Amino acid sequence: MNIGTLIIAVIGGAAGLLSTLYLVISLPAVIVWKIFRCIKFGYSLNQ
Repeated sequence: MNIGTLIIAVIGGAAGLLSTLYLVISLPAVIVWKIFRCIKFGYSLNQ
């Protein structure tokens, strides 16, 4: 396999992995943060 193609494949795979990890971590964090604010400060979940 060509070294340039291999480098592009590795960079693309790493970008996909990082974006997936970001979504997997940030979505539950935002939901937990909103529930925490709702309980502690009485804010609406829609804010």
